[in-house]
Amino acid sequence: MRAAQDVFVAQGFHAAAMDDIADRAGVSKPVLYQHFPGKRELYLALLEQQVDVLTDRVREALATTEDNRMRVDGVVGAYFGFIDTEGEAFRLVFESDLRNDPDVRRVVDRSAQLCIDAVAEVIADDTGVDRERALLLASGLIGSAESSARWWLAGKGSLSREESVSLISRLMWRGISGFPRRDDGDGQ
Repeated sequence: MRAAQDVFVAQGFHAAAMDDIADRAGVSKPVLYQHFPGKRELYLALLEQQVDVLTDRVREALATTEDNRMRVDGVVGAYFGFIDTEGEAFRLVFESDLRNDPDVRRVVDRSAQLCIDAVAEVIADDTGVDRERALLLASGLIGSAESSARWWLAGKGSLSREESVSLISRLMWRGISGFPRRDDGDGQ
């Protein structure tokens, strides 16, 4: 899987060849076909694996504390950590040259939805807002975390990952911390 990741990230799906993947993995091409019927199935398996990694990071960030300020920081940190991982596997999830494929689109959309659902559940529990509003707020948080992390990585300027996570988390927290809590009696 690591060999396939390296080849797909470096070359994209369309330019990658099963021969290249087999060579990088140190196996014969027939061995690859024993495990995966084709290049697309290998790509989808790798994509599913990376979606699970990101989703697990977000869920872990939410579950490790009851402090919502720390949860926001954790979710933003999960995206920055996923984007800043050796091997650049995030490119498979966020920059695939196969995004128009319905199965790839389904996996990528599932990733976003799982992360949004996890955050929305916490927002709804803490604020008492209905599910639709919680999902919209969660979508804003997740979208901001992803786009900020991708922008930071592309620039790799003078800001460290830690400082970048802190800046984005503070920006998000200032917005969401003013939102009514369930015990405020406002509920909107």
